[in-house]
Amino acid sequence: MRHDDNEVFESYLIGQVLLFSLLGAALALFLTHPELRHTYELPELRLVLQTLTMAVAGIVALLTGLRFSVDGRRLDLLLSSGFFVVAASLLLFSIAPLLSGHPLGRAESWSGLVTRLGGWTLIAAAPFVRGRIGARQRAIGNALVALSFLLAAAWVGAHALGTALPDVTPPPPGEDAGVPFMLAGLLAAQALLNLCAVAGFTWRFRDHGDDLDRWLALGSTLMLFASLHLIFTPLVHSGTVSQGDFLRVLAFGVLLVGVWRAIRFSEFGRAVAEERARVAREIHDGLAQYLFAISTHASMLEADGASAETIGRLKEAAAAAQQEARFAVLALSSASGTAPFDAALRRYVEFLTADGQLEVELEVDPATHLAPDEQIEVFRIVQEGLANVRKHAGARRAEVVIGERAGTRFVTVRDDGKGLTESDGAGQGLKNIRKRTESIDGGLTVTSKPGFGTALEVVLRA
Repeated sequence: MRHDDNEVFESYLIGQVLLFSLLGAALALFLTHPELRHTYELPELRLVLQTLTMAVAGIVALLTGLRFSVDGRRLDLLLSSGFFVVAASLLLFSIAPLLSGHPLGRAESWSGLVTRLGGWTLIAAAPFVRGRIGARQRAIGNALVALSFLLAAAWVGAHALGTALPDVTPPPPGEDAGVPFMLAGLLAAQALLNLCAVAGFTWRFRDHGDDLDRWLALGSTLMLFASLHLIFTPLVHSGTVSQGDFLRVLAFGVLLVGVWRAIRFSEFGRAVAEERARVAREIHDGLAQYLFAISTHASMLEADGASAETIGRLKEAAAAAQQEARFAVLALSSASGTAPFDAALRRYVEFLTADGQLEVELEVDPATHLAPDEQIEVFRIVQEGLANVRKHAGARRAEVVIGERAGTRFVTVRDDGKGLTESDGAGQGLKNIRKRTESIDGGLTVTSKPGFGTALEVVLRA
């Protein structure tokens, strides 16, 4: 680990120690003062807390599933599967019976406990798996089938066994008969799984520094103490609420924040990669071509001597490369909105028309706002369009207009040349313009008549 990573991990460990100390002290207080371990008969609040927990678990399952569909990591598949089981278990075996007006029976209690234990088994196993899955859509489908079978099997099995199952339902409030042994064992198993999750995600955070692992470890810590509280104040009763219930809601809230931050960070990282690829494309399409021309003309000088024609071409290529270098700076700085796009475009037109072979009239409406990605692509579209006019159209005059018409932003390049032939319409220049237009969600229209010139218009996104 790097020095900065070590500092971040040490800060995380200090935070975990403080959190463990605080939650442990609160648990010790409840253990040493039994009168504080109250359960409150609040069916409506119980239903609200369960619904909130179910909704958050479902959202976390969806977000991690989306991340798996993009990255294909086995970690995300297990997380999505585990939280899906937890959410479905709460809905089917806790919330639905309450909404139907029936108290939780033995079958519902067992089904809910076993399936939630299965869900947390998947979550606890997630930090210990590595690698990616290629067939992501098939993996998601197989996981949904397997998890649905698990939920159905738990429901059918619990109903089939019926009274043969040990009673895990605690006595009604006011009757102190202790915690059923089987229920305490199941809750202790869940607490052990939560502890494994804390250790696993801490280990992953130390090795990989992924912010998601830190949040998952914090959420699992809260779930660990929620499970420990529930051992002493079990909440299988349909109408009771205690401290463990609030801790569980808080734990899922922390998990939701962590997963959401991870998704946002993933989008940012993808945007950075796309920006790097775009800048590399700009350098390849522009500056690199002129540098190649300079190298070619320099080789000709070595072979043929310093002819005036070769020196002129060399100067022209060097000037073009200098212009491209300036625009590369524009491309990098335009994301912050500080580079004058129209000034760079005017400089290019001045360079293009310096030899007097083509006259270009440029009109840029200052009220027309272009986004950073649009500025770069519009520059290239105009550049490509004028290059086609100069090389192939035989035109003396061209017009470039960037403005707004009836609320629609547009870019137009017109010339008075010979017009397009059928082969010209399929040329590489128009293909490049069409591709750049599509990259900024625009629409391209080309109008041409032999002997009367060509007009191409790009309508920008709304």
